[in-house]
Amino acid sequence: MSLLDLIQNEDSQTLPEKYKKLSIPEMEERVRTIKDKFGSKLFIPGHHYQKDEVIQFADVTGDSLKLAQVSAKNKEAEYIVFCGVHFMAETADILTGNEQKVILPDMRAGCSMADMADINQTERGWKVMQENFGDTILPLTYVNSTAAIKSFVGQNGGATVTSSNARKMLEWAFTQKERILFLPDQHLGRNTAYDLGVPLDKMAIWNPITDTFEYDGDPEAVKVILWKGHCSVHENFTVNNIEQVRKSKSDVNIIVHPECSREVVALSDYCGSTKYIIETISKAQAGTKWAVGTEMNLVNRLTNQHADKEVFSLNPHMCPCLTMNRIDLPHLLWTLETLNEGEINNQIIVEKSVSKNAMIALERMLQRA
Repeated sequence: MSLLDLIQNEDSQTLPEKYKKLSIPEMEERVRTIKDKFGSKLFIPGHHYQKDEVIQFADVTGDSLKLAQVSAKNKEAEYIVFCGVHFMAETADILTGNEQKVILPDMRAGCSMADMADINQTERGWKVMQENFGDTILPLTYVNSTAAIKSFVGQNGGATVTSSNARKMLEWAFTQKERILFLPDQHLGRNTAYDLGVPLDKMAIWNPITDTFEYDGDPEAVKVILWKGHCSVHENFTVNNIEQVRKSKSDVNIIVHPECSREVVALSDYCGSTKYIIETISKAQAGTKWAVGTEMNLVNRLTNQHADKEVFSLNPHMCPCLTMNRIDLPHLLWTLETLNEGEINNQIIVEKSVSKNAMIALERMLQRA
């Protein structure tokens, strides 16, 4: 959501002062009461990066892929209160029926990565890429992108990907076209392509700010074009973090998300999606040590859930994702009480002209998930 959109919607997103004065037990009890009243008409999906105070009320928790799958299958809920960020709520609106209403408790819950690729930049860059490479490129977009970008990708024969299925989707894409445009996260694109055997010197970066390629080699050798975007959280895990952890704990296991840089992934012991990280630590032997390179809310939850292991953040100074943290208990309660009064705040509506092709991109992914 753009700054202008936020300003225009300020009244609909401002938390009433009375909710700031409520105690946590009172808010929790009121949420439970409304959930019980609505029953199956209300569905609350929650992303793993959400705060514990919110995730406790989620009907299902998961990463982007799981929540997309669950949203697509849910036909019963009239109201879907999405505890995640804006692009996830957009995806839910695209995948659910016209009679279902998707609501985001706080419209400020955006994603800096998704904001790094807008549709104007993408269409402008695509034109240059077509001029340079002709009809040899298939676009793929991480689900951490706007509905407009998903629509663009669907219209041009491509698909969405998540960190769980990026490898599978990239393999499929190479059966369709000679080259891949991967947006908006350069790190997930680079790490996935590298794992598939694409050399780093065959990957070019597209800079949407300067409208130029960042590449010194032979253009004909390019196999993957990486959009110059990143996750503000995962880019804060560094080689220095790894060196410091290994010095202090020689027997530590380092596990990171593929949104981390190539250098960090190369020096880690394990790399995978949010789901992979959770499952790997859950299955690990008691007494093992794990330095985790992903969002802090999830790391803290893993620490609390696995007292028989030593689980901590790879970066000791890491903070939770600021935009994910916009969804908190007061905003969730406000959203539910507004619904209980027969009104809807912060409904997410993707225009039909956009959702049609975005749905195509999502379905291409879900068919292979």
